[in-house]
Amino acid sequence: MTDENAIRAFLAIDLPEETRNQIGIIQDRLKRTLKGVRWTRPKGIHLTLKFFGNVSESDIAKISSIIKKKTKDVGSLTLTVGTIGAFPNFKRPRVLWLEIGGAVERLSILQKEVEAALETCGFQRETRTFRPHLTLGRIKSPKVVAGLSEIIKGEKSYNGGSFTARGLTLFKSDLTPKGAMYTKLAYFLFDQ
Repeated sequence: MTDENAIRAFLAIDLPEETRNQIGIIQDRLKRTLKGVRWTRPKGIHLTLKFFGNVSESDIAKISSIIKKKTKDVGSLTLTVGTIGAFPNFKRPRVLWLEIGGAVERLSILQKEVEAALETCGFQRETRTFRPHLTLGRIKSPKVVAGLSEIIKGEKSYNGGSFTARGLTLFKSDLTPKGAMYTKLAYFLFDQ
């Protein structure tokens, strides 16, 4: 596969517009006090289950076949958006994120099943533990570290509301100077 034919892809839960708007409000509150963060555009925020990197068109067909089987009989998932966290931690933050709550146990089971099925077809398993989150932004300045956890604790409520996930989306990601641009390649409905 040449780089020209490579498709940078990932599997995620796409968010409803209302949830994205709530996340934008949370980001606006944080922007007032946190400088040195490269904020994720709310319309680009999603809940990633699997990042593939560069794959071929035939890989997309294999992935789609597996995901279609794994989403059968899953049923919708009610998820909540709330607490702010940082990777790897608040002392050395590189990424700010919002934690996902609600039907996380069912979501984690689905993610593990997807990982295992994809691994049998040659896709490398993620070694890090799945931690459902929505990326708010990336820390670009060490100055942000000073007082970050106090700022987060001082803001008592970061309520992004709840939403119902009814399927998984396979996205194509194109990197541009303005940030990543996402295109939906396929949607896999959770059969009821």
